Amino acid sequence: LRCGYETATGLTPTRQKITEIAILQHDGQKVENEFASLVNPEKKIPYRIVQMTGITNQMVAHAPRFCEIAKKVIELTDERVIVGHNVNFDYGFLRNEFKSLGYEYRRKLMDTVRLSRK
Repeated sequence: LRCGYETATGLTPTRQKITEIAILQHDGQKVENEFASLVNPEKKIPYRIVQMTGITNQMVAHAPRFCEIAKKVIELTDERVIVGHNVNFDYGFLRNEFKSLGYEYRRKLMDTVRLSRK
């Protein structure tokens, strides 16, 4: 499972919010399922983050809030391993978003940064 190219309003999961998420379910041979969405962070995206990501406040204004896609994220990642480059960064944002909803989100992780070093 690839849960990433998640972008946010900043670099600190406890103070910032997700603005985009993509989940690809992979069986080792091919992509089986995909989900991608902009996410309304319910706060203004700082200018420097807009410059880094290209995601503007106008782009997320009518996007779903995280609470509206949380169930889908849970279903797509249930009993799966989240694979990503520097995956702890993305995972921190996911866990924080779920924590704000009163849900403890835990998944196994595989970091491709570590794999590439081996």
